[in-house]
Amino acid sequence: MTHQEYSPGLQNVIAAVTRISYLDVEQEEIVVRGYNLIELAEHCTYLEVAYLLIYGTFPTREQVQDFESRLRSEAEIPESLYHTFLGFPKQMHVMDGLRTGISLLAGYEDPELLADPSREANITKGLRILARAPAIAANVYHAMNGEPFVHPHPDLNFTANFLYMIQGRAPDDQAVTIFDRMLVCYSEHELPNSTFAARVIASTLTDIYGAIVGAIASLKGPLHGGANEASLRMLLDILDRGGSEVAETYVLEKLARKERIMGFGHRVYMRKHDPRAVLLEQYIPQLIHRKPEGPELYAIYRKVAEVMAREKGIYPNTDYPIGLILYLLDVPIDLYTPIFLCARTAGLVAHVIEQHAHNRLYRPRVRYEGPRGLHPPAMDTT
Repeated sequence: MTHQEYSPGLQNVIAAVTRISYLDVEQEEIVVRGYNLIELAEHCTYLEVAYLLIYGTFPTREQVQDFESRLRSEAEIPESLYHTFLGFPKQMHVMDGLRTGISLLAGYEDPELLADPSREANITKGLRILARAPAIAANVYHAMNGEPFVHPHPDLNFTANFLYMIQGRAPDDQAVTIFDRMLVCYSEHELPNSTFAARVIASTLTDIYGAIVGAIASLKGPLHGGANEASLRMLLDILDRGGSEVAETYVLEKLARKERIMGFGHRVYMRKHDPRAVLLEQYIPQLIHRKPEGPELYAIYRKVAEVMAREKGIYPNTDYPIGLILYLLDVPIDLYTPIFLCARTAGLVAHVIEQHAHNRLYRPRVRYEGPRGLHPPAMDTT
């Protein structure tokens, strides 16, 4: 290799050809299977979008009903997994429990199906992961906190059932609608670190469970999926320190120390708006009165965004509004990133299917900058 080009973090490197999604930064549009993701979030359900991602076409009413029935029939996890959750260390992060739970699910698959990388086999396995991930995430959290398990409810749809398993009570219509739109916004986003990790792992022709497990490990990081937790904890920290009156000083001091303000900026969008954040922010005023501190948290939220736009010229990514939305919906903070993964599962399944269909093993090279010509010292044999 006489000419070596290096792009830190693979920025702007084209690593895959896909028909799944694309971030059109100039048009500020997220294209998913030819549709605008924001229009999908405004007019479609999460299951319709999940079907679109996995099968490649928008479902008819009958197809989405069959899809929902299939996911509902697969929603319950093996009983032995509940017992396994009880043995997890109590300080374990829910994302680690989710990662372990998805990995354990692979052991319940037929070995021949598990090893089959065909589209049909991957859809079967992928739908099982999609259906069961919410039950794993919610009940790992319950186990960590000494709470009773909440099994899937047979009469609730996918989104309502997800909230039900988290909270142990049937959610109201407003909560279900906003939570569903949030799931759509998280469902697919081209080639972030976790999706790239899934495709890299899938390129070895390993099973889809392994690829999803790798994506979970990636998504846990605070520079990726964990940003939703971090941004909400920042808002609560500002609330504890004095609220919206101290928000500007808080942000300026962090910037002076060159610390990150979580929930802002994006490697692809750079200094443009994240369309998902623009959409989801409009739902926050509808929710602020669900908690006594809601109005003040919203005031802090707006002040932080104002300072970041003025000082750095960057805007919220989707993790910023989602952190506050989930808090106002009374979702435990430790479940924010697991919820992200559960929503993104549809996109991950689509990417693994596509990778296996047109596979080439990922095997990049490096630019070596270390020493050369060294020789091991003579060993003292005395």
